[in-house]
Parts: sequence; C-alpha cells; structure tokens
Amino acid sequence: MNLYTRHQLFKTAFFSIIAGALAATLAIVFVSKKTNSNKEQITETLTEAAEVKAQEIPEEETSVESAPVEQPKVTKTAAASSQYTQDEEQNIYVYEKCNEAVVNITTQVMGINWFLEPVVQDGGSGSGSIIDKRGYVVTNVHVISKANKISISLWDGTSYEGRVIGQDVESDIAVLKFDPPENVQLKTIDFGDSKALKVGQKVIAIGNPFALERTMTTGIISGLGRPIQESKNVIIRNMIQTDAAINPGNSGGPLLDTRGKMVGINTMIISNSGSSAGIGFAVPVSTARRVVNDLLKYGKVRRGTMNIYPVQMTSNIASYAGLSINYGILISQVESGSNAEKGGLRGGTKAVQYGSRFNPTTIYLGGDIITAIDNIDVRTYADYTSALESKRPNDTVTVTVMRDGEFKKLKIQLDGADVDSTDRGTQL
Repeated sequence: MNLYTRHQLFKTAFFSIIAGALAATLAIVFVSKKTNSNKEQITETLTEAAEVKAQEIPEEETSVESAPVEQPKVTKTAAASSQYTQDEEQNIYVYEKCNEAVVNITTQVMGINWFLEPVVQDGGSGSGSIIDKRGYVVTNVHVISKANKISISLWDGTSYEGRVIGQDVESDIAVLKFDPPENVQLKTIDFGDSKALKVGQKVIAIGNPFALERTMTTGIISGLGRPIQESKNVIIRNMIQTDAAINPGNSGGPLLDTRGKMVGINTMIISNSGSSAGIGFAVPVSTARRVVNDLLKYGKVRRGTMNIYPVQMTSNIASYAGLSINYGILISQVESGSNAEKGGLRGGTKAVQYGSRFNPTTIYLGGDIITAIDNIDVRTYADYTSALESKRPNDTVTVTVMRDGEFKKLKIQLDGADVDSTDRGTQL
C-alpha cells in the first residue's frame, strides 16, 4: 500500500485537470473540421445535381416570363355614415320642416285693480300652427279665453296682432288671423290623417312650454278614441293620448307624425303637479279639419241639433217625479214643427219650479228621457252635446228614450243650427 503526502495529492489532481481540458479541446476541433467537410461535400453534390437538371430541360422552358402580380381588389366604400342615427335624422327633419310654422300666442285680459278700476292684465299663453300662407292660425279656444288683445309671435321674433275668425267650444278649436307683410313668405303645416293612426306610432310635439319657444318633444301614441271631459258641459271624444311631454304653453300646438304632417292639436294633460306626467291629449285632425272649414266659412260650426229644451236629470227630479232612473236628459219641451217633434220625441206637460229659491226655473215633467244617441250612452248634458258634436244638419240618428217606464228607440232627423253670419266663402 503506497502512502502519499498532501503535497503529492494536490500536484496529481492539478495535472489531471489540465490533461482533461487539453483532451476536450482537441475533440471539439476535430468534430468541427469534420462537420465543415460534410457541408462542403453536400454543397458540391447539390450543385452537380442542379447542373444536370438544367441540361435535361430545354432552354425555352427555362425562360419564364414574369406573370403579372394580382393586385388586391379595391372596393369603393360608401360615404362616411352620418353622425346621427336614423331616429335623430327623422326628428331633425320634422323640426326643420315645421318649427317656423309654430307660433307663440299671448293674450291680454281686462281686470280690476284695488280701486275697482278696469285695467289691462297679462292673460294666458299658448301655441298655434300656421295653416295658410294668408296668416290663418289654428289653436285652442282656452288659449284665447277672455282675451281682450291677442299677439301672435313668429319664429324670427316678429309679432302681429291677431283677431278671432271663429271658435268652437265643443271641440276646443279656434281659428285666428294675422296680416303679414306682402314680402313675408309664411311656412305652413299641412293636415295629415288621424284616422290611420296606430297605438305605438311615433309622434312629435312642437310648442312653447313655459314660454320656451318652439320646443320639440317626442313620444308615441298611447291610446286612441279617448273621451275626455274638458269642462262641466264639454266632453271631447276620439282624442289622441300620447306620452310626448306636453306642458303649460304647449296647448294649441301641433302633434305631428314623422312626415311632418299634423295629426292632432295638443289640448290638455292629466297631471297632479300641473307639469307633464306622460298623459297628454290632442284633438284629432279629422275633427280639426271639419271644424276649421266651418269656422272659416261660417264663423261657427254647423252641427245637427235636436230642437228641444233639455234638462239634466238629477236624483231630486227623479225622486219628485217618481222616476226609476236619475240620469239622462229630460225633454222639457219640443219645438213645434221641428224634426224632433216629427220624429216622435215628446216633451213634458206638468210645469214645476226648479232651481234655487231666488232664481227658479220652470220645467215640464212627464216628457221623454234621452239615455243614448247612436249607441253612445247619455248620462249627462256633456254626453248629450258630445254625441251630437260630429253630426251635420239633416243627419239621422237613433235616439233611445225612457218613456212610461220602458226604453224606446226613435229615428230622428237632425235640424240645422242657426248661423250667426252669412257664408264667408273662405276656404283653405
């Protein structure tokens, strides 16, 4: 067994490491040379093969014309899309077409001051639509109620004094007139067709709410054929219900379809606050067209009437007369020789005093009680007038009456109402 000192062991390990490093270096150099030699051989082989291949192919086949490079197809893109949506473009079109034909109507009324002296005061305000280039404007009756002076302001700020051509309380429609200078070309709004309206159809309102001129709001038709009681004795039938915002000052303004045609006249809202609650009503243009034509021609609406003296039935009258119903219209008297008399309607025969002690009225009991006209229930005087609102002179209606405890139906030809003025011959 050989023994080595620490110095010998260190010396042996040092030389072993050096020898291993030299061996590794020689091995790497040998492998590198062999790899390069192989690459040169492969390159030479490929070159020889290419030369042989070129000799086999005829010269004319080796010459290849450069085929045209197929260019990508360029499609012309459409013009840049509008920055507005289709709905917005529709709104803009209607507004630009109609807003200059919407007027602001303000009134002055006569009041009494603290010294009981008559003074002129500011009245109400509302909207209207120019319907004829001669300066005819359609609005609501309640907009000009009790007006001593009417001012009509146009889109450009000019103001003209207006006068009343005619007004019809039963439909709340009035026609005004102002006289523009000859060089002023007025824009107008055309009547549309309210009979073709559908619930859900888009509508647009333009008016002057809270004196903010020519404000536009949009909405839909929420309902059709609504009977709305405007006042104690007036019910307007077939009204258009809309959720387009209608506020004080919108009254009399147009309700428009998406073509810019008038389909209604904004008239009233139902609201606890007095501002829009999404329940607004407009008189249909089918009613407005008929009423406006009569107002222009006669100054009032010529309706068919029954020449009777009507009395609103009450519980007191029913109890006193021993009647089984306490609603409807009691016929106190029938005008002699009228169509109502010829059709068989009967008046009362027993005269009684009715009303307050200081202002009694004589009525006659025992006559027919009207409960329906053309299948429209008649319970109040407002029902009675609204049932005849669309009727013309000489129209025939079916009248249901209570007589001697039984209901009877009579065919009555309507009389014509007297006209205050002669035929004016004014037409749109």
